[in-house]
Amino acid sequence: MAVKKQSKQLMYLKGFARTLLPGRSDFRKRIEELKAKLTDEQLQKVKERVNYYCQSTFQPNPESALIKDLKNPKNPKAYYFDTYEYAQYFDENLPLNFVFGDVTEVPEFPSIVKSRPISENNQNSVLLNLDKTRHFVWVKDSKKFLDKKDILIGRCAVFQDNRHRFFERYFEHPMTDLGQVDTLGGRTEWNKPKISLEKHLDYKFILSLQGNDVATNLKWIMSSNSIAVMPKPTMETWFMEGKLVGGKHFIEIREDYSDLESQMNFYINNPEICLHIIKNANNFCEQFYNQNIEDLCSLWVLEKHLNLPH
Repeated sequence: MAVKKQSKQLMYLKGFARTLLPGRSDFRKRIEELKAKLTDEQLQKVKERVNYYCQSTFQPNPESALIKDLKNPKNPKAYYFDTYEYAQYFDENLPLNFVFGDVTEVPEFPSIVKSRPISENNQNSVLLNLDKTRHFVWVKDSKKFLDKKDILIGRCAVFQDNRHRFFERYFEHPMTDLGQVDTLGGRTEWNKPKISLEKHLDYKFILSLQGNDVATNLKWIMSSNSIAVMPKPTMETWFMEGKLVGGKHFIEIREDYSDLESQMNFYINNPEICLHIIKNANNFCEQFYNQNIEDLCSLWVLEKHLNLPH
């Protein structure tokens, strides 16, 4: 198994290095360079993603910052670094609204965020790929689905009520192998050591429950030959969780988890459907693998949000 993940140390090194250099202020040139590397079909898909991420333009308010303020990162620093990676191509004196951290509500003013509620009224939440070193992890899984265990594996912190309720109901269930990896939440009897991503992939089914916002592990699960098991997501990030469909990209269970056993029995007895879900999930992940596409998406989101003339 291979894991595609940028080291946190390298991310910090690159981030601090960018803040020490003068801004480039040449976003139009960079956009044209990236466009030249993509096909017409790829460019059309990029435009569709940009329109999904950004549905509002900048509006000034008393708390608006300037792009150059990103060069003085505060905690969480990764959010400043990830935003400035692309904002450096714009005039550093342009105002910009951003709300960093695990955002679960729509800001009052249009703002750059990592996460937003999945709803018809989230236009003020403009998505960028933030804290991506932690969230955007992919695996290359060499283990065949049919050779894996018919068990739902789950390792997570259990601070949130939704996770607590799941553990209360299924911790000792014979179809699950659950464990909490923190010592502050949940119950002492739920504590188990962390296990590697590779060990997770010994199992056909992997639990993916939302935390403070989205489920961090969803991306690497969907890039593997295992299947994510979760309720319909209510939050989304750059990964566009709002476009995922239960039964097509993941195994959907009810919000109260009452149908977990029946759902698992169905999919265990229908492996051909599982293989179809895995193929769909893998295909969904592939749209994020091309770095030129990711760079152009990010620059176009900022250009559209800042409402700059072409």
